[in-house]
Amino acid sequence: MKRLISIAVAATAVTAPAYAVELPEVIGNNMVLQQCANIRLWGWSTPGTTVEIKVSWNGKKQKVEADAKGNWSLFVPTPKGSSEEQTIIFSDWESSVTLRNILIGEVWFCSGQSNMEMPVKGWAGQPVKNAAETIMSADPEVPIRHCYVKRSKSFDRQDRCEAVWNINDGHGVAEASAIAYFFAKKLYDVLKVPVGVINASWGGTAIEGWMSKEILDRNFPGEIDMSAYVNREWPDENNHTAPASLYNGMLHSVLPFTARGFIWYQGENNRDRAEQYSRLQPAFVKMLRDENGNADMPFYYTQIAPYAYDNPDDSLSGRFMWMQAQNQNSIPNSAMAVTLDTGEFGCIHPSDKQTTANRLANIALVRDYGYSYVDVYTPVAESFSFENGVVKVAFKVGENGMSPISVDIPGFEVAGEDHVFHPATARVDENNCKLINVRSEAVPNPIAVRYAIKNYSVPTLFNCFGVPASPFRSDDW
Repeated sequence: MKRLISIAVAATAVTAPAYAVELPEVIGNNMVLQQCANIRLWGWSTPGTTVEIKVSWNGKKQKVEADAKGNWSLFVPTPKGSSEEQTIIFSDWESSVTLRNILIGEVWFCSGQSNMEMPVKGWAGQPVKNAAETIMSADPEVPIRHCYVKRSKSFDRQDRCEAVWNINDGHGVAEASAIAYFFAKKLYDVLKVPVGVINASWGGTAIEGWMSKEILDRNFPGEIDMSAYVNREWPDENNHTAPASLYNGMLHSVLPFTARGFIWYQGENNRDRAEQYSRLQPAFVKMLRDENGNADMPFYYTQIAPYAYDNPDDSLSGRFMWMQAQNQNSIPNSAMAVTLDTGEFGCIHPSDKQTTANRLANIALVRDYGYSYVDVYTPVAESFSFENGVVKVAFKVGENGMSPISVDIPGFEVAGEDHVFHPATARVDENNCKLINVRSEAVPNPIAVRYAIKNYSVPTLFNCFGVPASPFRSDDW
């Protein structure tokens, strides 16, 4: 009898499920948690098991029961941010996980294609400006943390991904997204609280790769090629660009993490579909907000940078930039950082990532952290009028208006009834610096005006804090 019992016990031991609390990789050592918020913590355990969470900042314990599939989730309040290291202990009846070196401060998602993915250390033949100084001066005591989400694509929605939080040492800074790192650094320098950035990016990707299949099927039926899902076969080339594949493999699994907002640098792979992108991007942002549980989550994005492509004078990029500027009106609580002065003629990955990142950070500082007295936005053309051979363009811009004044400003084009554009110059109206007057001797009766509607342009018009005006056009030709 004893032998039979021992055999039965042994069999039970072999077949019994492993009782262990598990966490998504984005919840890990070295992470930053959003301050003054009810942050979401989640994971998995044996179905029906009670999971206990103890946080060090107040010593309190909370309990939650895993559902029939083993999922559990709960919200925990956080205090004001500080550099004091915290711990969290997750435990069920048979296992325990302790996370250490946690900070509380400001958290931002970062995503997009190669210009967001590009690390501080740069790529072969493509440097990041001031990379050596930035990496060599990296200080582990500076409370900036960068979470890198490893590239992954999938036909099916994944609840987990490979992700790791790095501290602010040389290795962590070198590998960090340059845009994300400089963005975080600017926030830290001003706010003096820890900053964490979660970066899920992959070069050469279109926006639909980052959107869920459900959103694409429902809102864009027949517009997006979903054939890869019919036979579940990746395209032979650039197979990481398949619609929904990056949402499934990367983005979905980190979006529940509680964050202040989202910054986005993408568009190059959609620039030949400006009208469609004007509808895709608002749908993408709504998806982000719905999954994060924050309907008003800030969304700040970067205009694509000038680059020659096959023809620097072609209008494709300029048209896309103008659409991006207008999308600020169709996406609530959004703003755009301009890059017209940081682009490079011969490289699609501009080396000056800090200027762009600082513009994104300045927008956040003004809109989300109460800073003022600075016009951080790119001037955007709002209306056009044609009077006596002069085109008057009015701008949405800060109270000090446009610059420079008292000089003829190149970089403009006007066209008459023949729809042929000719070079033109502009002058800021010194009686109303939110208005410019554009004219060309070659077009006595203009009916259309453009500014920087090209693949590659150099800015000539700015606000009074040096932020370039966005490319614009009055025509729809």
